[in-house]
Amino acid sequence: MLSIAQKKIKNKIKIVALVLLGIYIMIGTSLYYLQEKLMFFPTILEDNYTYNFNYPFEELFLKTDDSAVINAIHFKNENPKGIILYLHGNAGDLSRWGKITEYFVAFQYDVLVIDYRTYGKSKGILSEEAFYNDAQYCYNYILNNYKENQITIYGRSLGTGIATYLASKNKPKQLILETPYYSINDVAKDRFPIFPVSKFLKYKFPTYSYITNVSCPIAIFHGTEDSVVPLSSAKKLYKEANANISFYIIEGGSHNNLVEYKEYQLQIEKLLQ
Repeated sequence: MLSIAQKKIKNKIKIVALVLLGIYIMIGTSLYYLQEKLMFFPTILEDNYTYNFNYPFEELFLKTDDSAVINAIHFKNENPKGIILYLHGNAGDLSRWGKITEYFVAFQYDVLVIDYRTYGKSKGILSEEAFYNDAQYCYNYILNNYKENQITIYGRSLGTGIATYLASKNKPKQLILETPYYSINDVAKDRFPIFPVSKFLKYKFPTYSYITNVSCPIAIFHGTEDSVVPLSSAKKLYKEANANISFYIIEGGSHNNLVEYKEYQLQIEKLLQ
């Protein structure tokens, strides 16, 4: 028989367990319903917002088949070596990403950088399928004025999954991935290890399943101190590739500062010769 003291302790343990279970369920439910807010951090621009960049550009409004509108910036050089289709990360808008991609314009490349639906001036319903379809739509737009062997697809962070999908469906010159992930599920499991995230994720972005079908050369850049996408996720992705692939690990680099490192600068210069 349990003593009165033992019964009290047992009851307290039950209460604590129920409280912890309630907290677990509450957090798990929040992760499910708020996952888009946890993944995507768009900023909105007024339609009459005026972009200001250092290189000549054309602002585009590309209307997709389902009536969405994709706002894009097309940087243009007089005698370009080719064009880079840049698929950006999960935060901000073209007022920021346009300035970031000017780095590549300086290498005498044209650049088309797009805002995803709900970002900046872009409109439409967001979904994983929409990310892929819009990227292909923009790729087809590029093909109207450039040869396919002139196209470099560049993905950064969130955009790496979309970029890899696009490269798997087409035959561009090369694919460059900055801070890529094996899958969103892989990143989510690292961040929320006690939750069965794979069961409720609406956005999968299984980069690993696309990279096996990429036939063009691939270059991966990832920092050792990346606290957003673990280096281990990029290493797993690297092992899945069947194409000619290079992996540049930037010692000390984090998620948003690889451009500051000499190794990144030197390798990008070689890739964009």
